[in-house]
Order: sequence, then C-alpha cells, then structure tokens
Amino acid sequence: MFNLILFGPPGSGKGTQSAKITQTYQLQHVSTGDLLRDEVSRQTPLGVEAQKYMDQGLLVPDEVVIGMISSRIDETPDARGFIFDGFPRTKAQAEALDKLLEFKNTQIQLLLSLQVPEDELTRRLLGRAAASGRSDDTEEVIVKRLKEYHAKTAAVESYYETFGKVERIKGDGNIDETFRLLSREIDKYLMPV
Repeated sequence: MFNLILFGPPGSGKGTQSAKITQTYQLQHVSTGDLLRDEVSRQTPLGVEAQKYMDQGLLVPDEVVIGMISSRIDETPDARGFIFDGFPRTKAQAEALDKLLEFKNTQIQLLLSLQVPEDELTRRLLGRAAASGRSDDTEEVIVKRLKEYHAKTAAVESYYETFGKVERIKGDGNIDETFRLLSREIDKYLMPV
C-alpha cells in the first residue's frame, strides 16, 4: 500500500493536484472535510460525536478525525493506497496518523510539499475568491491564513523530514507542469494505472 501526503499552504493547488493524482494512480483520496461531512450525513457514531463539536463552533478533536480515517481505511481494504489532503495539520496529528498506519501495517511513504511564493498564493486566493464570490477571502484574511499555516502546519513537514520522506515540489507553474513534477516523485514508488 502506497500512502502519500500532499502538502502546501492555502492556494498551492492541493485540491486540483489531489484529483489528478487520485485518478492517475488509483489512490483513495482522504480529505478530512469530506470525511467529516460524510460521517455526519450518515449519522455514524463518529459523525454524531463530530457534530456535537461543530455545533458549538469547536474543532473536531484529533482522536475523532483519526477514528474517521481508520474507518475509511477499513472500508477500502483493497485500496492501492491513500492520498491525504489537508491532514495532518499539526505534528501531533502526524504522530497519531503514523501510529494508526503502523497498527494497520502500513506507513506514509512520501510527503510532497508544494512550494509556491507568498505573492502567487495571495494572487491565486484572491482570484478564487472573486470567481466564487466568497467574501471571506480578503487580502487581510489570506495573510492571516498563511501566517497560521506557517506557524502550525509547517511543523508537519519538519516531522516527516526527520524520516527522509519529504520532497519539495515547485508549485508555481501551470497545473500540468506541477503535475509532471509530482508524478516524477510518485513514479519512484508507484506506476500510473
């Protein structure tokens, strides 16, 4: 089983590239946002638990999210592997994910980190906000989100770096150029289907 974390700040293209990787390599896509919505809509015990926190405007605890990931892995025993998108976001989550995967006799093989200059991220996020009509993606909010990313999430990259599992990918080219660079790294482990 091949397990990959696609990593990068808001606006780096994770969602777009995850979709291309999922399709090309036949990996199961694990987005914690999608998992939460699915578990809540199906009213599973984990979904009911998560809803309690969400109703109070609180973050869903790591152990609930890890439980959802565990369920997703168990539901797809024949999976070729998983691509984690938007998780882990903290070092504690990375450690919990590693423990879960170890329990399931697998591991993260690779973290691909999309490297995009801050001005390009801001440009992309402002463009996305204008296209979608989202009023919460102002330049001020974007700067705050990027600071938050660097303050908390960048520690995940450092954590996996200690195991030699990080490859940094130039992510400011067009979608196809970036995908070619990502594929070059994935192909060392897994061939396209």
